[in-house]
Amino acid sequence: MNNKQQSELSVIIKAKDLCKYITQITQKCPKHFRFTFVTRLQNLALSIIENLYRANDTFVGGNMPQAQAIRLDFQHKALNDTRLLAYFAELALEAGCIILKQYEQISFKTTEVMRMIGAWINSDRKRFSFS
Repeated sequence: MNNKQQSELSVIIKAKDLCKYITQITQKCPKHFRFTFVTRLQNLALSIIENLYRANDTFVGGNMPQAQAIRLDFQHKALNDTRLLAYFAELALEAGCIILKQYEQISFKTTEVMRMIGAWINSDRKRFSFS
């Protein structure tokens, strides 16, 4: 692991891994899925990373309820995009866009990212006492 990775949140590293995997497998999808599942899966994977960065870059101190709410909103957007990505992966499997092994990997990776986002949200709640 290089210095840049060490300074990043673990959830961002996991989200990047998910995005990389989505990019790799969707390049091999049948072309007729390019503008349906492929685009949606890739865009959601990128959106997860974008929202995690935005949440992480939102400075939050002890008495900053507006900043806390902004960070929480970005965290929830990332969580929602991860859930959507998992759902679209299921649809892609049913449609024959991806194979079962790929769906299982996506499912594992999205579950891990969702778990980590949830833990981050809970940590912030405890730290800043908001709900």
